[in-house]
Amino acid sequence: MQEASVDKAVTLLYDFLKNNNRRVHLIGHGIGGIIALLFARKYPQFARSLTLLSVAAQPANTWHTHYYQQLKLLDISHKKLMTNIARDLFQDELPCCANKLIAILNKDLDTSPLMHSLFKVVSLPKGGVSIPLMVCGSQTQTDAVINYQALHDWKRYLKTEDIIWNCPQGGHFFHYFHPEEVGEKILTFWQGHHKHSVLPGSTANSSL
Repeated sequence: MQEASVDKAVTLLYDFLKNNNRRVHLIGHGIGGIIALLFARKYPQFARSLTLLSVAAQPANTWHTHYYQQLKLLDISHKKLMTNIARDLFQDELPCCANKLIAILNKDLDTSPLMHSLFKVVSLPKGGVSIPLMVCGSQTQTDAVINYQALHDWKRYLKTEDIIWNCPQGGHFFHYFHPEEVGEKILTFWQGHHKHSVLPGSTANSSL
């Protein structure tokens, strides 16, 4: 089951963090962000904050969803479709040769815990988290996967201390193209939530 696959990833993250005596800042892009989101909902005591990059309010809405939607609409070869997807994701600034990138995307399509298919695009529960949340995306006209509505639907789930931030450009992988700007924004968010870093019962130093 798709849910079981995601649950397994959450369990593996729990196994990694359960013996850590300090709360962590969780951050993830795409499926990594989905796993971090589900972890934060289930184990909020281990996290100080959650930062999501290119994660829609419907968390399962990933580039894989975009692929299957395009597959239904367009009568083109798989390779041509994957080439189009790669250009959509990276704004025609491919980080490596097209064939290598297509191979990476194909592998991700086959191994992703979000088991979308041509017959069914799955969904996950919507909602926020009890810890501070920062949702980041690019300007809507540069992201072919997460459009304005998909990103700003988060507003209905945000708490007072939560924020949405849009990178002016950069597409779906805006953090790849603008790492310094994105890093500064995230660091500022983290610094605003630096207190209470030690888990209850721990005697570790609580400084940032």
